[in-house]
Formats: sequence, structure tokens, C-alpha cells
Amino acid sequence: MTAFVRIVLLTVSFSTFLYVVRKVRKSQFQIEDSIFWVCFFLFTLTLGVFPQIGVLISNLIGFDSPANFVFLTIMFVLLVKTFFQSIRISQLDNKIRILSQQIALDRHEYFNSNENEVE
Repeated sequence: MTAFVRIVLLTVSFSTFLYVVRKVRKSQFQIEDSIFWVCFFLFTLTLGVFPQIGVLISNLIGFDSPANFVFLTIMFVLLVKTFFQSIRISQLDNKIRILSQQIALDRHEYFNSNENEVE
């Protein structure tokens, strides 16, 4: 693995770690989500510090270059994370829609009951 790829991995891993820590400290990030990013940080840090692991795995799987293996693995992990985030967003959208409808019904009932009391 070239020195440039190792530098990129180390830079990405430390940047990710610092960003996640800052967001958690400001309470802008949930702990559950930060666990994924800390694991991502550890994965990229491990590959950056010990490039032999990437070389060994890429040779076992049959990649031409360890860099191809590393970047493909990172892309796959991020795509899976995006997929699960999409599911989570859809569930939250449904909950928001249901809550909005419930609030609208409650307000409708409240205003109708007040109109009946006035008359």
C-alpha cells in the first residue's frame, strides 16, 4: 500500500474521530450513531497503521491492489450505513405523519367542543 493511501486513511480516520467527538460533546449526535463512526475510525486507523492487513486480505480475496480493496470496503460499509439510515428516516417520517394527524384530530375535537360550550 502506497504512502499516499496510508496518509489518506490516517487523515480520514482522525478527521472522522475528531468530528464525532465534537458533535457528541455538543449533544448534536446520538451515542448510538457515534459507535458506528468510532468503529469506522478504528477500521481505517488499523488499515493505515498496519497496511499488511489490507495487503493480506486483498491477496486472499484476489484484488489486484490493496488500495482497491480498502476503498471498495469503505464504499460498501458507507452504502450499507446509508441504506439503514434511509430505513430509519422512513420510519421517522411515518411516525411524524401519524403524530401530525393525531395532533390535528385533537385540535379539531378541542375546538369543536369549545364551540358547543359557547352556544
